[in-house]
Amino acid sequence: MEISGTIWLEDVVDKLRRKHNVEPGEVEEVLSGRPSFRRIEAGHVRGEDLYAAFGRTEAGRPLTAYFVHKLTHQALIVSARTMTRNEKRLYGKN
Repeated sequence: MEISGTIWLEDVVDKLRRKHNVEPGEVEEVLSGRPSFRRIEAGHVRGEDLYAAFGRTEAGRPLTAYFVHKLTHQALIVSARTMTRNEKRLYGKN
């Protein structure tokens, strides 16, 4: 999957920091690495679906990032959090 950049909404950045203790830079590290992707659901706009990316930050933190893959190949970040135990088991080798 090609991701040419990220789109950040201020509300999402605030939520990531406050609720999940995740910094935008950590999400960008995961997306620019070699994450595993899973399509979660079809988007409201044809061709812009919701995906999850499973990967690790440069510091080794396992993260799951949720984003809408835009037609421009940019990722509109919706949420991100530390991987669950099950996700670590399935995708933790990233």
